[in-house]
Amino acid sequence: MKINKLLKPGQYPDGGGLYFQISRSGSRSWIFRFTLSGRTREMGVGSLSVVSLAEARAEAARCRALLKEKIDPIEARNAARKMGQAASSRLFEVAAADYIKTHRPGWKNAKHIQQWENTLATYAGPVIGKMDVRDVGTDEVKRILTPIWISKRETASRVRGRIESILDAEKAQGRRSGENPARWRGHLSLILPNQKRKKKIKHHPALPWDEVPEFMMALAKRSGQAARMLELLILTAVRTQEIRFCRPDEFDMRRKVWTVPGDRMKMEMPLRVPLSDRALGLARDAIESQRYGWVFPGGRKGKPFSNMAMLAVLERMGYGHITVHGFRSTFAGWATESAGYADELADKALAHVVGDDTKQAYFRGDRLEKRRDLMQAWATYCYSQSVATVSL
Repeated sequence: MKINKLLKPGQYPDGGGLYFQISRSGSRSWIFRFTLSGRTREMGVGSLSVVSLAEARAEAARCRALLKEKIDPIEARNAARKMGQAASSRLFEVAAADYIKTHRPGWKNAKHIQQWENTLATYAGPVIGKMDVRDVGTDEVKRILTPIWISKRETASRVRGRIESILDAEKAQGRRSGENPARWRGHLSLILPNQKRKKKIKHHPALPWDEVPEFMMALAKRSGQAARMLELLILTAVRTQEIRFCRPDEFDMRRKVWTVPGDRMKMEMPLRVPLSDRALGLARDAIESQRYGWVFPGGRKGKPFSNMAMLAVLERMGYGHITVHGFRSTFAGWATESAGYADELADKALAHVVGDDTKQAYFRGDRLEKRRDLMQAWATYCYSQSVATVSL
């Protein structure tokens, strides 16, 4: 009651070094006054609106106990605060490791995880690795990106995006606040210089589609598992890893469909591949000689066929100037330029994303039967010069 009646600015003693203080502005708070080693100091205990009289007296008693041990209460409090801040600090390198660990199950392969770890350790680590995530600002992000922004454009862009993702995750978990210093639009886009134009995409060397019948006639005459695997790849227009790791249970011989699981697909969506008559025969023959659960087993026990095997076939045939992957481009060129099929259907066969969001919604069905006609026509064309050699 006495405290509530006090209005005049000044300090009012409560005893034992504790004072109630009213400032000239009218603010009301507690202070503890003490002398140690001949030096008199004042320590703020807190505002009256936050610290009650009983709490202020308890804090004063704690301070007097420290003084008996010749310990400065102010220095003891500062040390405790620093320890508390250290205990609650969150280093960027720890945040980065946790982010990678959390998202690892949803990432496609080990190489992607390794790229995250390597780029952050190489470029971000030396600058902000040992910094608290709360303290990472625009200046630090600039120091990371500026040396590589022009010379290593792709790497710099990925590092920026990875830092942004990590800091966003920390903010979402309440471990930092404010705008993200690594964000691009309206921030770094106004600070960093324009990057050089993207390099022209270098496509895989491919066989011209009008040379396919001659090539397939020569390929069909070659013996060996690698030749058959290459032949089936060309007929189905799939990627190398999709055929290398195929398993017998992926093939439905009755429906003449091969279903490639999403974990082997670039777009992470399963693909149903309609099998032409020739492709079906190749798959059936390969499955009959499968080992270790692989349709195309390798020479080493338990391993699939080497990823270099089909390329070696091309070399031996005198086609070392083209790539295995290039046959996808060959197929696309034939389908749209020669056979007159719609681009969208060829893209579906190649498991490409078709058009914008509207088109993707319209073409969400895999159009299996239309693609079946396409793949049978492709097989017929491939063997148009070797019908006497290869049974369709």
